[in-house]
Parts: sequence; structure tokens; C-alpha cells
Amino acid sequence: MAQYIDLHCHILPALDDGAPDLATGMEMARALQNLGFAEICATPHQRNGLFIPDEAAIDRAFDEMRSEIEKSQAGVRLRLGAENYWDEIFIERVRNHGIPCYDGRRAFLFEVSPVLPPPNLSETLFEIRLGGHLPVMAHPERCLPVQREIGFAEALGRQAALVVDLEALGGGRNRAVTRAARRLAEEGLAHAASSDLHAPETAPDVAAGIAWIGKRLGPAGVARLLAENPRRILGGELP
Repeated sequence: MAQYIDLHCHILPALDDGAPDLATGMEMARALQNLGFAEICATPHQRNGLFIPDEAAIDRAFDEMRSEIEKSQAGVRLRLGAENYWDEIFIERVRNHGIPCYDGRRAFLFEVSPVLPPPNLSETLFEIRLGGHLPVMAHPERCLPVQREIGFAEALGRQAALVVDLEALGGGRNRAVTRAARRLAEEGLAHAASSDLHAPETAPDVAAGIAWIGKRLGPAGVARLLAENPRRILGGELP
């Protein structure tokens, strides 16, 4: 029985562009469980001017969904994180040691503008790691510098865990994004893979990504990207 860990999922209801209500969130949770996920990290967006749900709203949504999962889906654990967009709010939180992390611990998920990543990104990530946190980069394959030069990803991967989207691995994104995601996985630069699920309808694309890993990297690759490394990342370790 697979025991995968999903590091990136928009499953909490009515907080961002993910599940609009509890029923949809539960449908997403069942879909992920059917694909082999035993732990699901809810990562609602934190982006200035778009999605900034307050802590109380996040806690209510999380408690409601966790309670529902505990009643109806034995063997599934819901965990809490956030998808932090690299903007002025994020920078302020870094300065004040207030980054929303997985389970309030050391590792945190972040995303950057795919067209114009922050300047000196690797150096800034290094400084954040010196401060005791583990940066975890969401969908690096969308980043134009990564698509153009694999060395950019190599530099990032020395300071942050790189987590590619399963949908991209399965071919559900444009060719450049899929090509970059697959290269990161095949060359061992991706530390993990996650669903980034926003709706139940895209669960088949997530399944296609898992199947691609199995075909190209074998059972050991599936275990590494979906179970072993995600567990290390949640523990604050860069695999």
C-alpha cells in the first residue's frame, strides 16, 4: 500500500483558487487517497493583493476538514502549510521570523514569478537557511531561467528543496514546462513531486505524473520523490 506525502495541495475550502467548499475539498482528499497519498499538506496561497486569508480563517478551514477526514477517511493525515509568494509580505515575514511553515516547524513552501524571479535568489535562500529554515520551491519547472539553463536549477537546489508538479511530469502543462519538469526529475535535481491539486477534475493528470515517474525512474524513483524525500523535507532536511 503506497504511503505518499503530498507537499503541495489547495484542498482547504474557500481560502484561495482551490476547493470552493468542504464537499469539493473532501472529493479532492478521496482522489489523492486513491492515488496512494497517506499525508496531504494543505498549502493555501499567501500572495499580496490576491490571496491573503488570515490565520483564524485558515485554522477554521483546517480544523473543519481535518475533523471530516478523521471521520470518513481512515489512514489519511492532513497537515498544514502555505504557498508563500515571494513578495513584500513574504520578505517582511522572513525578516520577522514569521513565515508560515509546514506544521509550524522549519520547512516552508514558496513560489516566485516564473517570468522574473527575484534577483540573487540563490544567495537569499542561503541566508534564509542560515537563519534555520528550509526553503521548499514549488514548481521550479515554470521558471523561465530553469527552462533555459539547467545550471540555474542546480544552484537553487543547493539551497532549497525543488518540488515539481506531478501534472507537469504527466504532460498536463505546456511543452516547455513539461520538458523542464521531466529533465529535473531525470537528472536528479528534483527533490520531490507533489500534486498542486486545485480541483478534483485534475486528479487524472496527477495520476499520469506518478505513472511517468514509475516508467522512467522505477519504483525506487517513485518512493524517493513521493515518500522518502518529502518526509525528510518535512523534518527540515534538504535531501
